[in-house]
Amino acid sequence: MAKSKQKKYTLVFILTAFLMLIFSMAISVGGLTIPYERFKTYLHLVFMNQIAVPSAQSDGVSGLVITENDQIPTETHQPEEMAEEGTIIRPEFGTQYAVLSCEKLGFSVPVYWGSSEELLECGACQSTSSVVLGEKGNVVIDAHVNTFFSNLDQIEAGDEIVLYTEYGIFTYQARDLVAFENTEKRYVLPSAQDKLTLYTCQAQVLGTSSTRIGVICDVVSKKFYPVGEGAQG
Repeated sequence: MAKSKQKKYTLVFILTAFLMLIFSMAISVGGLTIPYERFKTYLHLVFMNQIAVPSAQSDGVSGLVITENDQIPTETHQPEEMAEEGTIIRPEFGTQYAVLSCEKLGFSVPVYWGSSEELLECGACQSTSSVVLGEKGNVVIDAHVNTFFSNLDQIEAGDEIVLYTEYGIFTYQARDLVAFENTEKRYVLPSAQDKLTLYTCQAQVLGTSSTRIGVICDVVSKKFYPVGEGAQG
């Protein structure tokens, strides 16, 4: 009888140790996921070519050409003569046409027109079904939570978000912080309301979340560079 109990306790001990080992390994793998994804993204940025390897994109485009833009000024100084209306430069798919900045959180993120896995590795992506900055409507921008939008959930109502382009500067103020499922489209659909919608996946240790974390922002100002002067005015 004593030997039977001893065998039982031994079996329980072994099973408990095995389960603890599996749990520890899962936590370790999850903890390494975010650093690895960050490293992979920035490694890709260092060695990437301007022409991405041809592949099928989410919108059916293949042979994607990614164009970076270092002509977008993000300094606080602005030309004295800026107008509330001006000429909008409509970007091509895969082109960086803006820089998104939030001084409170200390980040500055390149924004590309269009969305694909390649572009999401380079920066934030703006949906082509949303309006170009400067037009009236819903500007929808998303990025990965483990890279460029890792601290999006730290934005609070009232925080200022600025988008710089070659043709103007567009300032927004965070109004609502929302959470929604990836199947829910009401926040990302075209809208007559003038606003900015930022979103990313909800961060979690293991797997991919179907929940999205978003920030809805109201327009504070739209300022266009004088015609013919652009960002150098």
